[in-house]
Amino acid sequence: MHHRRHASPGPAGADAPRTRRHRRGRSRAARFVLVFLALLLVVAGFGGWYVYHDVFGSMGSSRALDGAERSTDGATNILLMGLDSRKDQNGEDLPPAVLDKLHAGSSEIGGYNTNTLILLHVPAGGGRATALSVPRDDLVDIPGFPRDKIKKAYGLAKAHHENLLAGQGGADHRALEQAGREAGRRAAITTVSQFLGVPVDHFAEVNLAGFYHLADSLGGVPVCLKHPVKDRYSGADFPAGRQTLDGAQSLAFVRQRHGLPRGDLDRTRRQQAFLASALHELDSAETFTDPARLLRLLDAAKQDVVIDQGWDLPAFLRQAKNLSGGNVEFSTLPITGFAKHHGEDVNLVDPATIRRLVRERIGPGTDGNETDGKGADGKAPDKAAGGNSGPPAADRSGAPPSSGGGPRRETVEGGGVPCVD
Repeated sequence: MHHRRHASPGPAGADAPRTRRHRRGRSRAARFVLVFLALLLVVAGFGGWYVYHDVFGSMGSSRALDGAERSTDGATNILLMGLDSRKDQNGEDLPPAVLDKLHAGSSEIGGYNTNTLILLHVPAGGGRATALSVPRDDLVDIPGFPRDKIKKAYGLAKAHHENLLAGQGGADHRALEQAGREAGRRAAITTVSQFLGVPVDHFAEVNLAGFYHLADSLGGVPVCLKHPVKDRYSGADFPAGRQTLDGAQSLAFVRQRHGLPRGDLDRTRRQQAFLASALHELDSAETFTDPARLLRLLDAAKQDVVIDQGWDLPAFLRQAKNLSGGNVEFSTLPITGFAKHHGEDVNLVDPATIRRLVRERIGPGTDGNETDGKGADGKAPDKAAGGNSGPPAADRSGAPPSSGGGPRRETVEGGGVPCVD
């Protein structure tokens, strides 16, 4: 597999155009979230009435946040959801040629799990943003369903709602798909909001194809590996060191978990490092002044992204204008150990500790009505949650789990090209 080496960026400049570029596409956070990044880029780069209506008028929109609690302190919480689906927005299988490039297997694999969940917090008035990754296998309360992995909230609600509508008759495949996805989005957002104890103000969703299209439209993203890797499951086959990956390679990079010291938790760190590198690439490659590049990002975003209806992105850009190229910090929320739940490996978590940590990092963002650490049923969850919890001294790959005392301080800055396992 060919790997293009990334040229070193030029010296930092202090000229006005570069300063303007630095103040634009700030709010990044998770693998598929390049998509979200692209949206902001388009508005920031073109800014006009035509682009606003062309981009957002043809982009997928959702009413999943209608009636939801919002932040009242002027800050903005954005949930970035990477949907592990091999289907398009109408529920149709992706073309075989695309699936082959993604090295993602059959269109029946993955279902509608949200394998990437990142809460991006932008403080009132701009400033340093915080991106908190939620491990996909965290065992949590899912409103309306038995306790399960947090990634399953979307798919469980989607399937349930579709079954109800199908029983009533009269709905075609596309109508069922759209209604099911709206139910899935509401469930995923509500589950994350209750788990973290903060409101979600906006969200962006994208699937595997969207990530591929966005990464490719950037012309490659630089990454850095501490060790060479080769994984037949994800297709990752890279040497150690810094290299530039195309869309298919990028997807393999962020999907790999087999062979990594901390398994799925290291995959989360890969996602964070990739987003930080993407920010660096956008900044150093003069994307903001290259119309052709911006148009490629525009076309990719229109294909695959879904955002909440009514999100005023220009207003959000004004709020976030003080963010600089490296002014985002990524970290992963902690787990307390591992267990088996209905035969599946899960992460054990302490919801009360999670909510306390989130409040410490970003504040409740409401009028003080954040949840008290209890589940949706009003009961404090037991840590084993029905699983056979082993000692949290080692994870499934033999590495120690994250401490329950706080988000991993092994954070990733939102600029540069960090090296990861």
